[in-house]
Amino acid sequence: MPEKAQIIQVPNTLRAKVGGRLGAIDAQAIAKAEAALADLSSQFEDWLMEEIKKLEAVQQLIKDEGLNPVNSDQLFYRAHDLKGLGTTYGFPLITRISGSLCKMLDEEEKRAVAPWKLVEAHLDAIRAVVRGQIKSEDHPVGVALSEALEVRVKEHLDEHNLNS
Repeated sequence: MPEKAQIIQVPNTLRAKVGGRLGAIDAQAIAKAEAALADLSSQFEDWLMEEIKKLEAVQQLIKDEGLNPVNSDQLFYRAHDLKGLGTTYGFPLITRISGSLCKMLDEEEKRAVAPWKLVEAHLDAIRAVVRGQIKSEDHPVGVALSEALEVRVKEHLDEHNLNS
């Protein structure tokens, strides 16, 4: 004979903590937040350029010392930062291009065999997006460039059996 199932109702303590139904959204608070964001947005390009300069410093370090585990880690983390910040700062193609670079560098074994010319192509593309003020994610040249880099990364990872 099958056992009877017992249903246990867990009390909704969140509702009690916030006082029942959630209140209406405060339009003034939203307006203040949007205004603050608009004020900050004038600094986004400066902050983005600071991140790109950090990436370029690692690039120069690698040219001077060669690719080693320490500076290849730094390269990945700088690219990862740009991946997260590109769209926030109004440059979604930087997020896409940095994402492609991160895919090629996201594990130590991948970093060890990363083709330097392809890494530099990503860095050049990031600089080109900023220099050209390409802020649209569907910009035809930016999309073509992003797609070409992604294809090359996939080919490289497939060739080394590193595609995950």
